[in-house]
Amino acid sequence: MASPFVELEVGGRVVKITNPDKVYFPARGETKLDLVQYFISVGDGIVRALYERPTQLKRQPAGAGGEVIWQKRVPEKRPDWLETARVTFPSGRHADELCVTELAHVVWAANLATLEFGSWPSRRRDPEKPDELRIDIDPQPGTGLAEAKQVAAVVHEVLDEIGYVGWPKTSGNRGVHVYVRIEPNWEFPVVRRCALAFAREVERRAPDLVTTAWWKEERGEKVFVDYNQNARDRTILSAYSVRGRPDATVSAPVTWEELPEVETEDFTIASMPPRFAELGDLHEGIDETVSDLRVLLEWVEREEKEGVGEAPYPPNFPKMPGEPRRVQPSRAKRGVKDT
Repeated sequence: MASPFVELEVGGRVVKITNPDKVYFPARGETKLDLVQYFISVGDGIVRALYERPTQLKRQPAGAGGEVIWQKRVPEKRPDWLETARVTFPSGRHADELCVTELAHVVWAANLATLEFGSWPSRRRDPEKPDELRIDIDPQPGTGLAEAKQVAAVVHEVLDEIGYVGWPKTSGNRGVHVYVRIEPNWEFPVVRRCALAFAREVERRAPDLVTTAWWKEERGEKVFVDYNQNARDRTILSAYSVRGRPDATVSAPVTWEELPEVETEDFTIASMPPRFAELGDLHEGIDETVSDLRVLLEWVEREEKEGVGEAPYPPNFPKMPGEPRRVQPSRAKRGVKDT
């Protein structure tokens, strides 16, 4: 027997939604169709967040708590109106990833049980040159959103001092993300190195709260500012993505003024539509606030002169110029070779 389905008209496209009544989020009994309707309700925002960015899909066909499928390549059998962007990986392989230019693309992905959209910080026209510097405030065990918000306040202070405009959002879980638009004039290693210099400045201002240590065994109960989220082929879930939690929390753009008071659970697929209808997309002006990366390039130059150089890359990367030994300290003491 054929699966039940509904057809929705989205911006002049007809998108088929299969098994619309399947429960995805058990806390409130929300269904696949509820998920789709949520994305439609925040359509302007999520399209702006993903626009022309190569995007990976985190799918959970069984709903929250079920198996996770990380999908980089769009299937060969797809609508002829779906757009893609070709990217290559450190391994040399390539993939045609989803490239959102209209809301129907998001709805099509939602029908595949996509909850999280992991976008590149660069656009399809030149995937090798980011136009977005990303500050990922990541609480470690023993810390949580409360500490992340304290670190975000320090981040905001530093951004203001150097004349940068930062656009904060909740991660939908315990963290906070801040995006800064930059001109797409530099390749990933340069942008990542600038993010590292910025993170170290935040760490200097709040050393008891912040760490930039790449190795988890060195972080302690602090908040990690993850500079490596600016490395090539690293993605962060987009604004308005949905987390695979039973209560369907979402990654929500917020203002700096309200950030100290918000909680993760304030923003769900149930609560965001009325908020969006009232406030619109709080990141609406992001593309008009381009910051000058040369400010941070001067910080990098200063660090290098002081003998403060690179930090480890993620393990899937080849050894990078200037990178220190890529082996965790406890293994290094036992004489383990670099990876």
